[in-house]
Amino acid sequence: MKDDKNYEHQYDDIINLPHHISKSHPHMSTHDRAAQFSPFVAVTDYEGAIKETARLTNRRMELDECAKNVLDEKLRIVHEQLGSQPEINITYFQPDEKKTGGAYVSAIGIVKKIDGHERTVVMQDETRIPIEEIISIKGEIFPSINDFSM
Repeated sequence: MKDDKNYEHQYDDIINLPHHISKSHPHMSTHDRAAQFSPFVAVTDYEGAIKETARLTNRRMELDECAKNVLDEKLRIVHEQLGSQPEINITYFQPDEKKTGGAYVSAIGIVKKIDGHERTVVMQDETRIPIEEIISIKGEIFPSINDFSM
């Protein structure tokens, strides 16, 4: 190291001078100065991409013919009972918009209509459930039907 005596006093000539204030550049706020020293983000939303990759999805279950027949019978009963507005619980597969697979969700409520043309069940809250994605229908209107699905 340099001579310690000279090293300690190398800035004595400028140490007590007033802080320079530029006439051509405006004073930078503390927030903006701190931003200069924030970590460099090479890829925007990298953490979001990692979370998305780690997010789990389920595979769509395939129902056997027996379970499909039970669901068809339950849909027929729901269609016949639309006027009495029974509350039912429909569990169905909802495909994921970003990756393979999806999630099983339940809709509890009153069926507004069963659209045979579009093959959907429309709930009173306007939720549209594709019939081919339904794996279970439960409710008090069909207590005697065995549910072979989930």
